[in-house]
Amino acid sequence: MNAERDLTGLLAGMRPELDPGRYVFTTVDGPAPAGVAPVVTVAEPEGLTLVVRQEEADAAGLAYDYVAGRITLRVHSALDAVGLTAAVATELAAAGMSCNVVAGFHHDHLFVEHDRAEEALAALDRLSRRSAGSAG
Repeated sequence: MNAERDLTGLLAGMRPELDPGRYVFTTVDGPAPAGVAPVVTVAEPEGLTLVVRQEEADAAGLAYDYVAGRITLRVHSALDAVGLTAAVATELAAAGMSCNVVAGFHHDHLFVEHDRAEEALAALDRLSRRSAGSAG
């Protein structure tokens, strides 16, 4: 399957999907503790950032202050595609929502405030439908 690079195609085909879980951002000084399976890790000079399911963080006694919903854009986006992150972040910002984006090899994953995740999903669906209408 070829990765999509065209912005209109990316937006029209993004098919956002909300994961039912609750995710948190935390940091540790060493490796991830036993029983914690991060969906994202970022190595920074200050420590290792982990994005993990809230229940795993709670069980491991990890501190956090942001609970997120995870939305996956199901379109296979090329890593060198231009504009997808900006378009999605702009749409959510217009609705007053923050968005933390992580690009995987196949898909982009958005972490949004958990209490507003359904609202974010609806905003992304609208953006996708508008883009599909302009593609024709």
